[in-house]
Amino acid sequence: MERYDFIIVGAGPAGLFAALELAQAGKKVAIFDKGSPIEERKCPIKTGAVKNCVHCRPCAIVCGWGGAGAYSDGKLTLTPEFGGNLERTVGRQRLLDLIAEVDRTFVHFGADSPVFEPEAGYAADVIKRGRSAGLQVIPARIRHMGTDRAKRVLANFYSRLKEVCAVFTGVEVKSVLAEHNEVQGILLEDGTRVFAPAVLLAPGREGATWMERVAADLGLAVDSLPVDIGVRVEVPDEIANDLTEQFYEVKAVFDAPTFDDRVRTFCMCPHGEVVTEYQSDSGLVIVNGHSNRDRKTQNTNFAILVSTEFTQPFRDPNGYGGAIARLANMLGGTVLVQRLGDLKAGRRSTAGRIERGLVRPTLLQAEPGDLSFALPYRHLTDILEMIRALNVIMPGIDGPHTLLYGVEVKFYSLRLALDKGLQASIRGLYAAGDGAGVTRGLVQASASGLVAARDFLDRGGEGR
Repeated sequence: MERYDFIIVGAGPAGLFAALELAQAGKKVAIFDKGSPIEERKCPIKTGAVKNCVHCRPCAIVCGWGGAGAYSDGKLTLTPEFGGNLERTVGRQRLLDLIAEVDRTFVHFGADSPVFEPEAGYAADVIKRGRSAGLQVIPARIRHMGTDRAKRVLANFYSRLKEVCAVFTGVEVKSVLAEHNEVQGILLEDGTRVFAPAVLLAPGREGATWMERVAADLGLAVDSLPVDIGVRVEVPDEIANDLTEQFYEVKAVFDAPTFDDRVRTFCMCPHGEVVTEYQSDSGLVIVNGHSNRDRKTQNTNFAILVSTEFTQPFRDPNGYGGAIARLANMLGGTVLVQRLGDLKAGRRSTAGRIERGLVRPTLLQAEPGDLSFALPYRHLTDILEMIRALNVIMPGIDGPHTLLYGVEVKFYSLRLALDKGLQASIRGLYAAGDGAGVTRGLVQASASGLVAARDFLDRGGEGR
């Protein structure tokens, strides 16, 4: 293959924004992703070809052009308090400027959706009520594209970038080539070597375990991050409507009293559906959720996640989260679903009990079961305490018919040691996005791609 100025591993938001910036500067850029082009990313469950996950490798939900964002809820969180830790690297004002730039770019490529921001008086009342239950409710500005329209926006990115970059989908990268503390390029799974003086690693959350292996092979310094483990909650729209019509997504943080663990809400999907994801590296089926702009359900779903921190000598939070997900898969063959009332009563949910419930599940493939056989007691306690607190601002959520799907795991468990330009200790090697532990969402992942690309250009376009 040819030599390039810059190689990008991963066609998620970090990689796409870096590629756009570099191509506009006249650099010769190659993008590699093990998944499919956007128009070929089709889950067999969604097409009706199968009823249950058939463990596609790679999973079309989380891999391919656009990354996991292509099948996400399509939310652009325009508030710097959410979506990652990029502020620590670039400072608040620069992050605000980057967020605004990222938003403008998404709008340019078709994200014409409204921005949700709660009315000040209503937000103040919700914050006050939340505090009475120990909740910290944080208003955010959110542009909601929807899963369906997010795919159209990413298709527009593809149309532009394929004209100015070399795009290789369905191609898996095995490792990074480096000599004398300088990056040389990448090695593909088929043995092909591709050369460039700079490489950006942006494999996303699904690539977190791959990133760990690459970091170990290169001897890069890493820090372990907490792993987020929890459930996805599903309720009828009427329970959440008052909040979601104003906030769209309610971002709440809670210190669970029994164990003093940090618990948070994540990825609220009004009128949405619960979905599965297949983690091809680990063979796990986990739960997620999304909302479409043009196709709505009568339910709202969101995640409750417990941030689990570890002390030395343990350094495998990915493995820990995966083990819990594996237990749920072992029990049900896929993700589990349980009524909250059944969980509190110490009994498993059955198909009959789910059918008699007042919440119609949107994930029909979930297996009725008992989450207490998979989630540790500590996590279950934290989750139940969070639900009780949320009932103050979302009356009815703590009722017996609320559905809990499990498990949901966010693999953010590695953070490379990077400088202010997101360059690693090996010259010319950059890392960005969720898989590098830099971000936790679409907007900051996109911004991190810009930071890495501009650092490369500021160094003369040679990564040195």
